[in-house]
Amino acid sequence: MQTDVARSRLRELILDGTYPPGARLTEMEAAAALEMSRTPVREALRALAADGLVRPSGRGVVVVALERSDLEEAYQVRAALEALTAELAATRQREGRIAPADLVDLRDVATETATATAEGRFAEAVRLNRRFHRLIAELAGNSMALHALERIWDQIQVSTLRSLAPPSRPAHVSGQHEELVAAIVLGQAEEAARVARAHVLDTRTITRSEEERA
Repeated sequence: MQTDVARSRLRELILDGTYPPGARLTEMEAAAALEMSRTPVREALRALAADGLVRPSGRGVVVVALERSDLEEAYQVRAALEALTAELAATRQREGRIAPADLVDLRDVATETATATAEGRFAEAVRLNRRFHRLIAELAGNSMALHALERIWDQIQVSTLRSLAPPSRPAHVSGQHEELVAAIVLGQAEEAARVARAHVLDTRTITRSEEERA
């Protein structure tokens, strides 16, 4: 469907900073950029507004970023939801409901993320990190939690684009990923939830430090 294609492509352009917070975008400009008609673009912009990535402004929209207080709340909700999905994933693993190949994929992505970070391929590391956390949410088997996390991840990514930098403690971040994978593989639900929550809150602390230095 053309609207879905337009929404996906515009979302990617917002998340990668092509259209940063504060950027204005009209239906005509977006349609020209995507080489599409204005109707699907119009519907796509409405959907992105519902997702909280843009807000109507005049004849178009403006890309929005969360205020600091809203960003704090977003991280709190993300921490709770990622703790939940990690717990559910570990529980499903303990019950034998996760395919071994899916766990191999999770380990591989964690390794790829650590390698990309260590080698300074930060844009790739950000993408892989998102994939890592999404895989856990998928293993949880709760579509509502996954949908809520997707929206929060998008809002946080847009809101922190200007302060994104390689983590000041890459070994710590990678170590938490390893702990999280281990807890899920061993079916340790409470431990998986604890590590996931701590990881998100630590991420916020690091990001806040980068914001203050920016």
